[in-house]
Amino acid sequence: MKRLFSERLGRERLYWDGGTGSVLQARGLRGGELPERWNLTRPEEIRALAEAYYLAGSDIVNSNTFGANRLHYPDRKELREIVQRGVCLAAEGRRLAGRKDAFVALDVGPTGRLLSPMGDLDFEEAVEIFAEVMHWGEEAGAELILIETMSDSLEAKAAVLAAKEHTALPVCVTMVYDEKGKLLTGGTVQSVTAMLEGLRVDALGVNCGFGPRKFVPLVRELMEISSLPVIASPNAGLPGVREGQIVYDLGAEEFAEEMCAIAELGVQVLGGCCGTTPEYIRREIEKTRGIPFRRPEPKHRSVISSFSRVVEIGNRPVIIGERINPTGKQELKDALRSGQLEYLLEQGISQEEAGAEVLDVNVGLPDIDEPALLERVVVSLQSVTALPLQLDTTNPAALERGLRCYNGKALINSVNGKQESMDAVFPLAAKYGGVVVALALDEGGIPETAEGRIAVARKIYREAKRYGIAAEDIVVDGLAMTISTDGTAAQTTLETVRRVCDELGGHSILGVSNISFGLPQRDMLNAFFFAMALQSGLSLAIVNPNSEAMMAAFHAHLALSGADAQCAEYVRRYASAPALFQGGEPGQCVSRVRGAEKGQTEEAEEGAEEGAGVVSTALGESIRNGMKRRAAEAAETAIQSGADPLELVNRELIPALDAVGRGFERGDIFLPQLLMSAEAAKAAFQPVKEALRGTERPSKGKIILATVKGDIHDIGKNIVKVLLENYGYEVLDLGKDVRPDLVAETTVREQVKLVGLSALMTTTVVGMEETIALLREQSPETKIVVGGAVMTQRYAERIGADCYAREAMDTVRYADQILGKESFDGGL
Repeated sequence: MKRLFSERLGRERLYWDGGTGSVLQARGLRGGELPERWNLTRPEEIRALAEAYYLAGSDIVNSNTFGANRLHYPDRKELREIVQRGVCLAAEGRRLAGRKDAFVALDVGPTGRLLSPMGDLDFEEAVEIFAEVMHWGEEAGAELILIETMSDSLEAKAAVLAAKEHTALPVCVTMVYDEKGKLLTGGTVQSVTAMLEGLRVDALGVNCGFGPRKFVPLVRELMEISSLPVIASPNAGLPGVREGQIVYDLGAEEFAEEMCAIAELGVQVLGGCCGTTPEYIRREIEKTRGIPFRRPEPKHRSVISSFSRVVEIGNRPVIIGERINPTGKQELKDALRSGQLEYLLEQGISQEEAGAEVLDVNVGLPDIDEPALLERVVVSLQSVTALPLQLDTTNPAALERGLRCYNGKALINSVNGKQESMDAVFPLAAKYGGVVVALALDEGGIPETAEGRIAVARKIYREAKRYGIAAEDIVVDGLAMTISTDGTAAQTTLETVRRVCDELGGHSILGVSNISFGLPQRDMLNAFFFAMALQSGLSLAIVNPNSEAMMAAFHAHLALSGADAQCAEYVRRYASAPALFQGGEPGQCVSRVRGAEKGQTEEAEEGAEEGAGVVSTALGESIRNGMKRRAAEAAETAIQSGADPLELVNRELIPALDAVGRGFERGDIFLPQLLMSAEAAKAAFQPVKEALRGTERPSKGKIILATVKGDIHDIGKNIVKVLLENYGYEVLDLGKDVRPDLVAETTVREQVKLVGLSALMTTTVVGMEETIALLREQSPETKIVVGGAVMTQRYAERIGADCYAREAMDTVRYADQILGKESFDGGL
């Protein structure tokens, strides 16, 4: 009897199939022709390819449905037929090959659109797009779903949720990373793995992009951190063109030899991607079959993540910024009620600059729509900061809205020992992933003793296990209660923290400032209590990172405990800083926090610090931080004060964009922040336009952008367009699936000196080569820059491009080089 896929996955080495589009090209697929349509027009070829992969030894063969979705096939009747025929043809190939033990996977690729807020595709619409295809695939007999070639972690999450909510099939996900180990949208192997494990996919891995040799560092990192089975499906090396056909620089034998190194790392599922034929898979199986198999091992890592950053709990204490919480903060309450979120974003950026590693987010107020507001705040914060977020709410509906749109694995605050609370929170944590803050209280209230609080913690651990939530995904809040009403409160809390670590082997968290309510000089009490809690083994602390007293306690603890190797962080922070303690009464503190000159301390009086720690609203800084409204206001104020509009742009706006661009190139800033900065610059330019109304403003130059014939993906092109426009270029966007003659005709008519071409799929790069050849013939002086997931420097040179743009900013730099750094003219 055939065993289920889930029974074999992770227990034996399995082999996936290889490329589809690249093989179909060799069988007659024309440049620009959609390969999924062959399910209807040339089914015999699709059936034969599936049969060949099964005969080669593949345990899993994909349906020919990679690009089958309503964005590419708007006729829903045709789309359903394409999807279901694709699954059936793979199943027929299996029957013909006599492989009753093998599986049919529904192949699901990216939509080709960027999700909001970076792009124009709504998250829930993406879920719907994936869901209908997956439902039809399951109806037709698919036994698992492969979500592959994903370059955006949020889109991958939308696809996973669609699969989990609309099918009962196992789900595997493979991503496409660049040479730096980054996704197009900034995700890393660590951040993506944390999110996908939280979503409980069945296996994860990497496909496309490179040949096996360049996969080794990515796969090694995956094997070190993943508790799930790992998939590796590289290309057959680098692509090239020979006599109008795409070829790859690794033959089947060399590919198979290089796959041995990946198998030896312990990868549980091996396959191939672009350029790998049934012969490649057959050779791969022959070479790697004898390498000992290793089952995946639980890593027991306690991690939270954003789209690009991971915080591991347990290695050293973690600072959670507490300032996005309306309790006692009138300005924040006003911002929440008015829907003006820039104040919240400023608080987030300020706390990040001050040293926060996670941001607490609480938007709970009476008379507001908390679910809708929390969703909006989460999306907005993730547009300007890469810090992971702690979603702080007692409203289950709000928690689900926040978790659903969250790009990463969140910290969930909180659950408690009441059955009602656990019944509401744990299903959400199990579905969306997250590390859950467990408050040590239950139906009996807050236990007065540490023993009572530990008993509640044990109960929460037991209940979490019923939902499949591991102990490492629980952090216990020992509950800091004010010492002004109970002199033993601090000692009870500290004992609870110690016992969570020593007895339960778990992690702990505290809202530190609660200890000092109702007392004077709260900053001093908070700092000393914080130091005591850290010494007791505290894992995470919810504090105000803009308080220098708190951060001094934190950095002193790291240095004294040996967590700060050679005291490097301590020296960097304090070597040239003013003395923190300067005589006077013991404990008198001179703060270096912004706003401290006004005598403000952390929270000596609730609300007294409303303006502390807020970033400057100057134009350049507003643009760097992606603050659209602040940027527009700063530009308007400067112009009204007599600033020359063009000078303002050249001296503040463009340098700010350049600084963000350099950060992006270094990897310090990620795509969401890059695009938000561009949007802020666009907002700032509106008052400049008004001031220059009637003034002639020649463009820095026209640039054509186009996704080549047959390619229906325009994510990269649209990003480049936004950036070029912000640097003052006039962009003629010809769209996607653009014929070579249209590109050439427009170039000649508009006398364009620079053309940018994009291609995502290997099946369409022939269209890029044709376009370049026609441009060379009709407009030989025009320079050509190319980019896209399948492009490489070597391949760009082979097809005659002048520049290969690996990242969006590379195109901007090349445009400046070719068209000259003229003064900014208002191309925004």
